[in-house]
Amino acid sequence: MTTYAQVLLIAIPFFVVLIIIEGSYGWFVNRQTFRSFDTISSLSSGITNLLKTVLGLTLVIVGYTWMYEHMALIHIEATWLVYVISFLLIDFAGYIKHFLSHRVNYFWNEHVIHHSSEEFNLACALRQTISEFFTIGAFLLIPAALIGMSPVVIATIAPIHLFLQFWYHTQHIPKLGWVEYILVTPSQHRVHHAINPEYLDKNMGQIFPWWDRMFGTFQEELKDVPCVYGIKKPAQTWNPVLINFQHIWILIQDAWRTKDWKAKFTIWFKPTGWRPADVAVKYPIEVITNPFDQIKYSTPASRWLHAWSWVQMTIALLLLLFMLYNFEAIGFPGLFAYGAILFLHVYAYTTLMDLNKYAIYLELLKCAAGMYWISESGDWFGLNAFVAEGSLLLMGYFLVSVLVVLGFTLWELKSVQISLNSNLKS
Repeated sequence: MTTYAQVLLIAIPFFVVLIIIEGSYGWFVNRQTFRSFDTISSLSSGITNLLKTVLGLTLVIVGYTWMYEHMALIHIEATWLVYVISFLLIDFAGYIKHFLSHRVNYFWNEHVIHHSSEEFNLACALRQTISEFFTIGAFLLIPAALIGMSPVVIATIAPIHLFLQFWYHTQHIPKLGWVEYILVTPSQHRVHHAINPEYLDKNMGQIFPWWDRMFGTFQEELKDVPCVYGIKKPAQTWNPVLINFQHIWILIQDAWRTKDWKAKFTIWFKPTGWRPADVAVKYPIEVITNPFDQIKYSTPASRWLHAWSWVQMTIALLLLLFMLYNFEAIGFPGLFAYGAILFLHVYAYTTLMDLNKYAIYLELLKCAAGMYWISESGDWFGLNAFVAEGSLLLMGYFLVSVLVVLGFTLWELKSVQISLNSNLKS
């Protein structure tokens, strides 16, 4: 995991620079595909996903190494051809898992965060799951294990395969001619993220579009059908943690409420969106049937709150980068404490973006936890070794952050509530 943390130290700044370039280009050509809070929510989702990943908080039912050691019929040398074959196998396994994520209720919960943005840009590529309680991904690589493909090869290729899926999340690159037959392109992936009936659950391929063409899930982007992005049941929040668990909460409620005992156990494996008949009638859920009727989620926040939210997200990113840089020195269980405070930080400021009054309590809890850690240890996980009196600076930030959020709670949130009440009365 230390090696992966070092890889992320290079990858994260690279992704951020590309996002800035895309945003700048959109402004220059007067076709902006970013919205402030939506972008912050996307970046924050990426932060929470990386936190969970580097802390190893997903239960691996069966790991690839175990399958390799117990199932391999032969062992093959790690030549360049083996790396190519492993890339193809990982891509095919990714297609199958992606397909299941769109077709099975339970697995959709692990994937819904990626589709939750109502924009389509490089930032939304970072909307990755934290709701994957256990992973069965290794099962999909049984063919690789059988032919004795080394775990080192898989571990090397897997992150490369993942990072190569970043570039095609953009609206600024048109169709690419003959390339459309060789690689998954922005045009194909725009279709995948759209909720138009013509496009729904299409183009599951991650690097190569061959699987979609072979198994009937391919759909070309149509000139007369502009893509509408998001999910059919809009998330209605900027908080990536809440988005991650919205769908499974519906499944839990439906399983509890239904009087059909069979449905209580089968709902998890039914097609995505399936609900027991009795619950669907009694507890209807509004979904978008006509994509062109979509009203994008927004909150009436001031420019000051937008600016403050960007400050908070930037601090979250800097804290994450320091955690990755000093990963080995912090060690466990310190990394769990660090991750918990950072996770709470993201939860707090995205709750404020939703103009939720509970943001102040979350902020107080976060800052109290951070200040307690500094006062007890005399340092912020080794920060003083890199920045003189760094922990004192961070202590000052915690204090200022509480006061600023308190100010937004007392004035902005209150004025918004007054305005809403006034509109309701009129």
